[in-house]
Amino acid sequence: MILLVEDNANDQFLMFRALRATNVSDRDVVVVRDGAEMLDYLQAVGRFTERDRKVLPSLILLDLKIPKVSGIEVLRSIRNDQRLRFVPVVVLTTSTEEEDVLAAYAGGCNSYVYKAVDFTKFVESIGAIVSYWLRLNAVAPSPQL
Repeated sequence: MILLVEDNANDQFLMFRALRATNVSDRDVVVVRDGAEMLDYLQAVGRFTERDRKVLPSLILLDLKIPKVSGIEVLRSIRNDQRLRFVPVVVLTTSTEEEDVLAAYAGGCNSYVYKAVDFTKFVESIGAIVSYWLRLNAVAPSPQL
């Protein structure tokens, strides 16, 4: 399952189109729209209390510029949680600011990818991300907590 953290409805729509083009089903994607909602989802609290907390995302696609709790703060929270620290996090953002790139890597992201403006290039980049992180990469075993 992919956890998509994206507050922009147009970007969500484009992401679903790109994921479908890489044979990822809509059923395999969960969308949250801000950092607080993401943390609630991962901890299975708030409106996500019925979610099985043991089921972790295979990949988190994280926009940095999200409301309520920043992407950098979310990253730090994930990496400080023994249960979540090995879940791959790809920052997918429009920010080309060097300080954002450095902060994302310092916060524990596995990869930092610029959102392509051209849709064909966007689909290609999403295809490469999905291919690597979900099909080629060896996933770390979940900690037994």
